[in-house]
Amino acid sequence: MDGGPDASRSDAARNRERILDAARRLVVAYGPEHVTMREVAAEAGVGKGTLFRRFGDRDGLFAALLDEADADFLEVCASGPPPLGPGAAPVDRLTAFGHALLDRAAVEGDLAPALARALLPRHRDESVPGRAFQAHVTALLREAGVDGDHDLLARALLSFLSFETVDHLDRHAIPAARLYTAWADLVRRVLRLPAAPS
Repeated sequence: MDGGPDASRSDAARNRERILDAARRLVVAYGPEHVTMREVAAEAGVGKGTLFRRFGDRDGLFAALLDEADADFLEVCASGPPPLGPGAAPVDRLTAFGHALLDRAAVEGDLAPALARALLPRHRDESVPGRAFQAHVTALLREAGVDGDHDLLARALLSFLSFETVDHLDRHAIPAARLYTAWADLVRRVLRLPAAPS
């Protein structure tokens, strides 16, 4: 017999992938700020209603794309080589994490920063990568033995790495090297470690 729940789930998964592929192509070609739900629906060959039912709105669609775009970076943080991955001291992992995000913010053509910039900050924070970044920094602060509210301290640290902050500082011609040094200094201060030798 044709159909049934398994067939419906397979159709839904194929439909979802077709929509994400279409959205990815359009975002790469035109930039997320120029992509509408109508254009994604037309490119994917589905009705707009299907798109809205599956993703809610444009931010929901972009958040799903961001989940995929950041998957490799999250994997490196979780199980890649040190210092970004396990096996290094928390101070070194936090420093490497911040430097890696600053690197990515400046890279032309990296889909993740482009999508993250297009999302409202609360949607970015609620995305899979946003929650993973928060959990990662919180865990490293706890591992380092930092006193205080690990969750709020992690949020404070991550605010330095937000696209709003980085883009604002870039508009004020703050050199990248200064940002990297400031991040490393901030991490050491939060962890109450002596300053790195100059």
